Amino acid sequence: MLRLSQKLLLFVLAAAVIPLAFAGFWLLREAERELASRLEREQRALAAAAAEATGTQLAVSLESLAQSALLIDWPAVTADEAAGGLRLLSSQSAVVVAGTLVDPSRPDFAPMIEGIEGRPALKLTRDELSKLLPLVTLATFGEPGQMALGPAQDSAAGPWMPAAIQVGPRGAEAPMVVLALTLTVLDRWLVEHAPSVTTLEIVDADGRVVASSQWHQKVSSLDPERMAVLRSGLELATSSTEQLSLAKVPGKLGLTAVTSIPLDAARQPIRSLRRSVLGGMGTTVFLLIIVSLFFTRWLASRLEQLGALADAFAKGDLSRRAELTGGDELTALGRTFNAMGAELETSRARLQQWNSELKKKVDEATADLRAAQATLLEAQKLAAIGQLGAGVAHEINNPLVGILGNAQLLLMDTKDTDDNFSLLKQIEESAHRCREITLQLLRFSQKRGEVSLAPMDLRSVVTKAMEIEKDRSPGVTLEVKLPPAPVQVDGDSEQLEQVVAQLCSNARTAMLASATKQLTVAVESSGEGATLTVTDTGKGIAPENLTRIFEPFFTTKDVWTNIGLGLAVAYRVVQEHEGKLEVHSEPGKGARFVISLKGVGKTSRHAGAAAVDVGGQGKGITG
Repeated sequence: MLRLSQKLLLFVLAAAVIPLAFAGFWLLREAERELASRLEREQRALAAAAAEATGTQLAVSLESLAQSALLIDWPAVTADEAAGGLRLLSSQSAVVVAGTLVDPSRPDFAPMIEGIEGRPALKLTRDELSKLLPLVTLATFGEPGQMALGPAQDSAAGPWMPAAIQVGPRGAEAPMVVLALTLTVLDRWLVEHAPSVTTLEIVDADGRVVASSQWHQKVSSLDPERMAVLRSGLELATSSTEQLSLAKVPGKLGLTAVTSIPLDAARQPIRSLRRSVLGGMGTTVFLLIIVSLFFTRWLASRLEQLGALADAFAKGDLSRRAELTGGDELTALGRTFNAMGAELETSRARLQQWNSELKKKVDEATADLRAAQATLLEAQKLAAIGQLGAGVAHEINNPLVGILGNAQLLLMDTKDTDDNFSLLKQIEESAHRCREITLQLLRFSQKRGEVSLAPMDLRSVVTKAMEIEKDRSPGVTLEVKLPPAPVQVDGDSEQLEQVVAQLCSNARTAMLASATKQLTVAVESSGEGATLTVTDTGKGIAPENLTRIFEPFFTTKDVWTNIGLGLAVAYRVVQEHEGKLEVHSEPGKGARFVISLKGVGKTSRHAGAAAVDVGGQGKGITG
């Protein structure tokens, strides 16, 4: 048979640890999936950016060169004019490192422009450059301004690409502006924008690397695995050692941007996330088990003490008492047991004395005495059960204390930058709020008519309440109007202070968005007693809500800070004082609450007097 502490521990494991484990693994799976998706999106975006930058660097430069070349009448220029035109074109784009004019009607007419200052030095002849381009095809079928590109080439100055622009009428004798374009500017951009573990490359249709973030001076070819990915046309693929992303370079350049990340580096964030989540879950479960063990042992020891006391009572040992300390419900239950034992012990002593005297009487008197004894014992048991029920009524706070304690322990071990910190903070605030709601509900469910009224000065109630209120109302102008002479009424000062505090709290909330924040509390004597007025400059109350604001659980606050019992409790307290509570308000013009109380000696003083149904009506300022 399992003991209570073992059952409690098993319950905690079943109710908290198992759901926590399921939730943790589910969240871990979703987080890993989202993280992997985000990394893939970032890699695709990086490939697209590299492709866009390459297209901008080459396509835009070529388009600009073609448009500028058409502005010159190349078939009619002299050799010096051709040289000047070529220098003008090379100055328009930083990618041009060499160039010449190829005119079949004037062989070797124009000079070769090379060695441009600030750009890689490329050593090649007109024939070497011309052989790399389809000049005959471009001359025969092309239009003026149309361009053609050749395959990427190696050189001591780095990779470069030949380009030709038709600058004359279509025909076999059409002149061509032939240029050599350096690709080192692409290398520079890729180096500047490549993350530490990512390689950025620009490859042509044959799988040749023409630019790379790994500064290179020679055009290389992709390995077979990368080449297979390039030919597949997939935007994202995984090889045996790395994760690749592809993006086509805009324009008709035949180039592709490739980003590659080693699989270990690509999966490192996911592994780190998995370690963090599993470590946090393990720590949480361990702490929860430790706390549960301590709590169950503490609770079991107190329950065992009460059980031993009940056994002693059952065996007739009414001198035993429970030795419990603290302010919890079990301590209150122990005091109840102690009171019950003392009462039973006293009653038993009296009954024993009565029995010794009644033995001398006749059988009928003895029977009556025994019946009276049974009745008395039954009444005492009912009274004890009633006291026990009153103590158990507070047991609802136990789970709230457990939830709040566990949440605060977790907050101590959680950094404020952690994703779970805000959730734990919400749990803590919700537990505090549940406890406040329980206290409000207990206060509202108390029996009516138990207020203790006594002569008092209403001015002292306002003075004490406002001493506290001035520290709670930064930015609010407080004005207190009190008459010079005492204002005597029958009342309970503590409860009336709570009413004033509640009205001031509502006023502060109503004035949160007001430009002018002024709270006025005034006391005036009247013929029948006195009035206490609380006026604010807040947002006011809509006419349709005036008749409902004293209903329990109804609230007009923009920020829901309680369960809607504040004015209901205040209304009932004023009723118990046989007074009135009225409200006068209009939207946008603030609100005024008026409490009317009876003077000294004018209230019902006898116990159990019926509650007088007064107060609780709302009206507009103009009503």
